[in-house]
Amino acid sequence: MLRAASVLLLAIWLLGIAPIQPAGAGGLSRGTSAYAQGDYVRAAKELSPLARRGNARAQAMLGFMYEHGFGVPQAYEVAADLYMQAAQRGDPFAQCAIGLLYDKGHGVPENVELAYMWLSRATAHAPRRQRDYYQRLRDAVASKMTPGQIREGQRLSLMVY
Repeated sequence: MLRAASVLLLAIWLLGIAPIQPAGAGGLSRGTSAYAQGDYVRAAKELSPLARRGNARAQAMLGFMYEHGFGVPQAYEVAADLYMQAAQRGDPFAQCAIGLLYDKGHGVPENVELAYMWLSRATAHAPRRQRDYYQRLRDAVASKMTPGQIREGQRLSLMVY
């Protein structure tokens, strides 16, 4: 279920990438194109320098590749680190992805309050066509939480980091 949600999440996110991006657009465009063609090794090669320079989209996409082992070794801890960097820069895809990792405890300690927080932020920052999907994921996490845990997740989602 988590893998299917992650793959659907990436597909939604890829559809939201504008054809023209700011600095580093060539590498991001080439990386996205290579990924779409199934050339994951080339995609990782294109995205890695951008991710190191702080490009949130590249960090999020490379995080997805590490989470699932596409063109790079599967490494949840590396994926979590990349997602966190992009999430802190406001990328809704990364916010959702790190929330899902917290929900399952993959690469980070399992923590439903942090999962709820990141999924809430993803819902708030997402473009309209992605917002409902992120909200459904957040609500699925909330269905496993106590009222106190939900309040804490809501409190955390309002904090400035």
